[in-house]
Amino acid sequence: MNTKYRLRGLELEDLDSLFAIENDTHLWKYSNRSTPYTKAFLTEYILQSHLPIQEAQQLRLALVDDSDQAKGFVDLFEVDLHHQRAGVGIAIHPEYQNQGLGAVGLSLLLDYCHSYLSLHQLYCDIDENNKVSIRLFEKAGFEQTGLKKDWNFYEKEFHSVRMYQKIEL
Repeated sequence: MNTKYRLRGLELEDLDSLFAIENDTHLWKYSNRSTPYTKAFLTEYILQSHLPIQEAQQLRLALVDDSDQAKGFVDLFEVDLHHQRAGVGIAIHPEYQNQGLGAVGLSLLLDYCHSYLSLHQLYCDIDENNKVSIRLFEKAGFEQTGLKKDWNFYEKEFHSVRMYQKIEL
C-alpha cells in the first residue's frame, strides 16, 4: 500500500494544475480535443464535481502527495453502475511524469473502484503510438481486446487506437 500518495476529490486549489493538463496541446490528440478550456469553465467543473457519480456518470480525482498537492488526475467516465463498468483515464502533470505516478494513480483507482463502486470492469482506448500508456495499463492487468483502425486523425495522418479491458477488479 502506497502511503505517500492518495486520491481525493477536486478542490479549487487544483485549478492551476487542472488548467495546465487540460490545455497541454500535446495531450489533445489522446483526448480528442482541439480547443482549450478557460479557467472559468474549469472552476465551474470543479464546483460541480460533488455531484453523485450516478448523476454525473463521471468522476475525476486528484492524485496528491503528503502535502496535498495534485500531481495528476485519474478519471472515470461513461460510468454505468448498472452494468458495473466505466472508462478510465490518467493524466500526470508534465513536471511529475516518468516517476511512476501513473502506476500509483491507476493502482489507487483500481482499489477505489473495487472497494467503493463494486465495478466489474474498467476499459480504455489507447493510441497505438502511446507506448508509455500501453505499458502502464498492460502492467496493471488490462488486456487488449480490440483495435480501432485509423480511428483518430492528427499530425496529418490517421492513427489506430487499441481497446483495453480489465475484468474482475
